[in-house]
Amino acid sequence: MPVQIVAKDELIHAVGTQLPSTPWIELTQDRINMFAECSGDKYFIHVDEEKAKQTPLGGTIAHGLLTLSLLPYLMENFVVPENMVHGLNYGFDKVRFLAPVRSGKRVRLHSEVIDVERKDEKRFIFKISVTVEIEGEDTPALIAEWMNMYITE
Repeated sequence: MPVQIVAKDELIHAVGTQLPSTPWIELTQDRINMFAECSGDKYFIHVDEEKAKQTPLGGTIAHGLLTLSLLPYLMENFVVPENMVHGLNYGFDKVRFLAPVRSGKRVRLHSEVIDVERKDEKRFIFKISVTVEIEGEDTPALIAEWMNMYITE
């Protein structure tokens, strides 16, 4: 399901909307290495495959912040107000990294609109509960409450 456009006066009814799960995306070692390079976080558990094999994790893992940074990419299905000019990342509440994502594993996003706040005639803040699931695992990689501000005409 693509973007759902909702009339401004009807946005409160978006609360409780569960958005479709996204397609899976693989967290390859190349992606992990690129994130390590751009973030400067080159801790061995992320980039040294041989040394990481000696740990209880049995290999390299993605950075928690890499997984978090994929949210905009994963959030392909969402609810927006009519006449939206643009959206802005407004912040996060309750971010928790619950399980490591091992290199080569696939993740996907589950999300639900949990609040819509009207700041004024043109600005709305959507709070979305997000869960990043790891394929084949019971514990998700992360859970968070993500806020986005949408600005309309």
